[in-house]
Amino acid sequence: MKDKAYLLISGTLFGIIATIHLFRIINEWPFQIGSWSFPMWLSWLGIAFFATLSVWAFRLASQH
Repeated sequence: MKDKAYLLISGTLFGIIATIHLFRIINEWPFQIGSWSFPMWLSWLGIAFFATLSVWAFRLASQH
């Protein structure tokens, strides 16, 4: 049961992060750390990466 809970929580968090990246692109939110500004194309990679991890976690959770 602990494995399934971990996978569900992980999948949810990864999904939230992917959604935040999507909202950043839609609303054109700037993101900067120090003097470095993150380009929008980096959010496209973030969506692909975190959405993949989210789907993967939910699929593994459904097998348990």
